[in-house]
Amino acid sequence: MSFDEPLAFSPEQFSGVARIFPLPNLVMFPHVMQPMHIFEPRYKTMFEEALADDRLIALGLLADGWEQQYEGRPPLHQTACLCRIATHQRTDQGTYNVLLLGVRRIQLVRELPPMKSFRLAEAEIVEDIIPKNAPPSLGIELQKRLLVAFKKVLPKIPDASEQLDQLLGNQITLGMLSDIVAYTLELSMEWKIKLLSETDVFQRTAMLLEAIAGREAATRRDFPPRFSVN
Repeated sequence: MSFDEPLAFSPEQFSGVARIFPLPNLVMFPHVMQPMHIFEPRYKTMFEEALADDRLIALGLLADGWEQQYEGRPPLHQTACLCRIATHQRTDQGTYNVLLLGVRRIQLVRELPPMKSFRLAEAEIVEDIIPKNAPPSLGIELQKRLLVAFKKVLPKIPDASEQLDQLLGNQITLGMLSDIVAYTLELSMEWKIKLLSETDVFQRTAMLLEAIAGREAATRRDFPPRFSVN
């Protein structure tokens, strides 16, 4: 397993051209890690080029209808997640097991002509936004509310809440917390891409609180289960 590169990222390290790894059922977020198994020849080529260069790959979500042209260039959602290769392992079969770290949101500006076996796009890094006129206390309050709401929908694992407090605590920003929660929650791809596309941190947190409240309401409606007429 190779783990010989620092994970710290600065926007100056991004060339402005993203190698696109399109996926039908995953929305990646900054600040989280995602394991991948890379086996298709075109994506092995992409991965090997990234390793030899800046170790950056962008995970993008395929738009609806991608099934009809998967082998070609099906449409992508415009917001994607730029990722750094954290670790990798080459298997005996020549495939790769990879761990990616999300580092930034990017906006896909223009897809480049098919010069390589994988897709390339001009892209711009998109930073989080905190409303200028918002009082500092609002961010602290939203972070507390999101953490409390997130705990309610976590699996009932012994000491899970305490471990979450230790992991998150006050060491991360509201933007980071919202991305971690958005990645972790079981939500539709439509919800996830909306959350990835929202750069206003307060608005993204409000969307998450709404999604969690909706899940709780659905759970209450489904319990207790109806008795069978049989």
